[in-house]
Amino acid sequence: MLQSPQTENEANWAKSPPSGAAVREQLKRLLAHPLFTNSKRYPVLLAYTVEETLLGHAHELKERTIGVEAFGREPSYDVNLDPVVRTTAAEVRKRLIQYYYNTDHTGELVIELPVGSYVPIFRNPVILKTGPLPEAGNSENSDVASQDSLDSEIVPVKNSHPWTLFAACLLITLLVGFGAGRIRLPGRPTDMERFWEPITATSSRVTYCLGQPVDAVDRNRTTPNGLPLYGSLHVSDVITLARSIVPLVPKNSAFRVVSDSDIGFTQLREGPFVLIGAFDNVWTMRITQDLPFGFEVDSQVRKVVDRKSAQKRFWTLEWQVPYTKLAKDYAIVARIHDNVTGQPVIILAGILGEGTEAASEVVSNPAYLNAMLEKAPKNWTDLNLEAVIETNVVDGQAGPPIVLAVETW
Repeated sequence: MLQSPQTENEANWAKSPPSGAAVREQLKRLLAHPLFTNSKRYPVLLAYTVEETLLGHAHELKERTIGVEAFGREPSYDVNLDPVVRTTAAEVRKRLIQYYYNTDHTGELVIELPVGSYVPIFRNPVILKTGPLPEAGNSENSDVASQDSLDSEIVPVKNSHPWTLFAACLLITLLVGFGAGRIRLPGRPTDMERFWEPITATSSRVTYCLGQPVDAVDRNRTTPNGLPLYGSLHVSDVITLARSIVPLVPKNSAFRVVSDSDIGFTQLREGPFVLIGAFDNVWTMRITQDLPFGFEVDSQVRKVVDRKSAQKRFWTLEWQVPYTKLAKDYAIVARIHDNVTGQPVIILAGILGEGTEAASEVVSNPAYLNAMLEKAPKNWTDLNLEAVIETNVVDGQAGPPIVLAVETW
């Protein structure tokens, strides 16, 4: 297919490596942004890795070297006892995602810090253009459609890790027993089916994005291809993942499971997605920041906040034994159309894992879903919907979810 000169030039520009001057200019923008100015460590690591890469020293960007050169550690320091480099890098990755997700920065040069590496990547932005919808008779598009309608599958993205495969195997086992009893014959759709319809009705692949605890990373243990081993997931996130995949089973819908640090804004624009987890999932934090109910941290206290109330009411963890034995957790269930990505989104996220698990019970158990929908208007299927959920925690197990508040718009 021939391209117009303008389109070809734009494509070549997007593929060509940015100049050092352009990268340094973009670095200044990033370091001047509140995502980085409010920390001492994050700008240090970002600036050091970018500058060393530009100077041709990318091969020297190892954990110990950065710890010594950028953070002033002794050459013999124990990287296991002092994981300052790896934890800082994980936060820098999340802040870069947050920065570029904001449409105010569309068209800026992109600086990325890939998972499993301390060597940043620089690329010119891709210019996205809208165009006409595919024609029904186009054979190329028919092939794509048939590809998307394949049986359910978990497709790891670049830099995927063993924990994703572990979750996939576990999910297949769970779905056989858990999903079989919930598949119903065609007929009048239930409220459960109507709730999940924005996700299940699409022909695009559904993305399930899980939060990834920073302490799940052990860089001393690697996969055969040299990537760090991510061997830990919250059990509550896996349970939530299994419950939220069940609605896709009757539809034979394709899906993929990724961590929040493994997926970028461009990939989220490809189709609907489900976000699991809150404070360990950068995409949940970003997308809920402008919703009626959201997550915030105040003096290191994590909260679910009601931004529409005059006094900004909030809900926070309650402990039976302070910071040891949890008594109550709170969560958000949301079913919205995200204006930034242009995709339908379902969010299942608690302050801690017990809240996330309770949120998943709301959207998988008809009785709890009905309790939430009773607080919503009759035309809730045409609206964005968000709810605050409470769960009592007994011996580390989440109790039945209680719907505290519902907002629609």
